[in-house]
Amino acid sequence: MKKILKTIITNFHTTELKSSYQRKIDLPVNSGIIISLIGVRRSGKTFLLYETIKKILKSSTPIHKILYINFEDERINLNQSELDLILQAYQELYPQLKLEECYFFFDEILNIPGWEKFIRRIFDTISTNIYITGSNSKILSTEIATELRGRTISYTLYPLNFSEFLHFNDTGQSFYGTKQKTKILGYCNEFMYYGGFPELIKLDENLKIKKLQDYFNSIIYKDLIERYQISNPSILKLFIKKILTQVTKPFSVNKLHNDIKSLGYKVGNNILYEYLEYIQATFTAVLINKFDYSEIKQSKSEKKAYSIDTGILTALDYSFSENYGKLLENMIALEILKAQKEVSYFKNIIECDFIVKEKNNYTPVQVCFSMKNSDTKKREINGLVKACEFFNVKTGYIVTFDEEKTEKTEKTTIETIPAYKFMLEFLKS
Repeated sequence: MKKILKTIITNFHTTELKSSYQRKIDLPVNSGIIISLIGVRRSGKTFLLYETIKKILKSSTPIHKILYINFEDERINLNQSELDLILQAYQELYPQLKLEECYFFFDEILNIPGWEKFIRRIFDTISTNIYITGSNSKILSTEIATELRGRTISYTLYPLNFSEFLHFNDTGQSFYGTKQKTKILGYCNEFMYYGGFPELIKLDENLKIKKLQDYFNSIIYKDLIERYQISNPSILKLFIKKILTQVTKPFSVNKLHNDIKSLGYKVGNNILYEYLEYIQATFTAVLINKFDYSEIKQSKSEKKAYSIDTGILTALDYSFSENYGKLLENMIALEILKAQKEVSYFKNIIECDFIVKEKNNYTPVQVCFSMKNSDTKKREINGLVKACEFFNVKTGYIVTFDEEKTEKTEKTTIETIPAYKFMLEFLKS
């Protein structure tokens, strides 16, 4: 095994790093603390590590002072007691190195049981320049609370946001002028339909759905079924499908439990609650709570689920590709989360899709693909006005695909705003 590790280390040092676009997240260097990066599979974690390595190399650090190991490499089959072989192989290759001056990058190390003790030992006795990545937020947060307490800062990497998507497509973000607006709308439609996984940007149109299906299957089998040793994967897959089918609508595990039992499956309610934790931990879906000033009540409320990427919805069920309203709402939910803003939904007889919180300020937001239907317009405005009254704010927003208008009721200003402007301008503020 040590010989294989030496080959992997040497190959990294003699191979040019793949080029990539700069993401909005910029990982710190020489922080004196473990940098952990989590996010859904294929969101770009490896390339963000590469960008960080390039930044280190620009400071005149030689490449052999950087140890990079990708634990997704099928040649690496280590258990906890064998992890030290990595350090042994590295030291035997470069016996002259002072390890305290070196940088350690461990990509997807969360795949190895007991990884946290290995990382803590390196941090405590060898070097504080450590970067780790993984695709499971719960495993990482558990270890942060125990072995790594006070030693790490964590970053979450989602698939591309719309601003990054435009950058990856080598286009500007100005939408003033007819040509620019038409171009931005085209990209907005593509982003809503295929999502923001970086690898899809330059991929042939015919292969995108296939690639998205492969991504989803990898999440299901590697991150869920294999990691958690799911004994009945058919129930898990049915549970996930039911959750994603109800995108934009509040759901309860109890109701889904009854639905699944009615189909003849035998499964305990507690098992589904466990599955829901796994689904969140692996970023298969993101959940938002119903708003309440009580955090306890929020945590116990019915949830709204959104796919980690709109492209996944399109790839899983063709009917989603024709349901632009659901795709648009899912896209906006993700953009709010990518902007690191706190979000919930509001329901008090009438529902408002999102309540965006910044400090002590609340902004009600409705999402509707088009406001041209009078009944739809009335429903969306009523929900928004009720939310504005509840939070005592004067302005609420309705995000559409491309419509824009300002209206006023007796107490409320209603800003109807195109999705591209909401994503590029509103979420920047």
